[in-house]
Amino acid sequence: MKHAPFIAVEGPIGAGKTTLASMLAEELQLPVIKEIVEENPFLDKFYQNMDDWSFQLEMFFLCNRYKQLEDTVIHYIDKGKPVISDYHIYKNLIFGERTLKGTKRDKYRQIYHVLTDDLPKPDIILYIKADLDTLLRRIAKRGRSFEEAIETAYLQQLIEDYDAAMASLAIREPSTTILTIDGNLIDFVENREHFMEIASRVKELMQ
Repeated sequence: MKHAPFIAVEGPIGAGKTTLASMLAEELQLPVIKEIVEENPFLDKFYQNMDDWSFQLEMFFLCNRYKQLEDTVIHYIDKGKPVISDYHIYKNLIFGERTLKGTKRDKYRQIYHVLTDDLPKPDIILYIKADLDTLLRRIAKRGRSFEEAIETAYLQQLIEDYDAAMASLAIREPSTTILTIDGNLIDFVENREHFMEIASRVKELMQ
């Protein structure tokens, strides 16, 4: 890789994106960009009534992530500095396509493309793939009150949506390298060897 890479960590709710991004940032001495989650004022309402609050929720996330990515471009990418993020902006479409319907979904798609089509895409995506039981255990362990209302059917659908999205990104963004991590078998938090294998692979991809 001839330039300083932009790295993103992705996966469904509970996969461990922020944890892995933070660990890699420390190991590789990289700045880390973390998405705003708990600050979203619509989260509690959304998990209680998705139909009524999905548009407000998704627009809040989209605008905040757009601003973060804009700042990332200014402070890191345009200056040739490597950076790691615990999300890919494309996740907004993954969630928006699942939670929005009809004209609201159409409007959201249009706004998403207006904001993001000319922004840089990650050079490397670390995709943490995990099944429903693994995600539920990790969600319970971190104990976010607003996540207690997540329906298992919604989470299972997100797992399938993420698999489809990563396959789509492999075609849409051929210059991006997608490294899939089996979150069911690889415990990068408790097993140092597992983590170092991931870090070593990322170092290789950065060269």
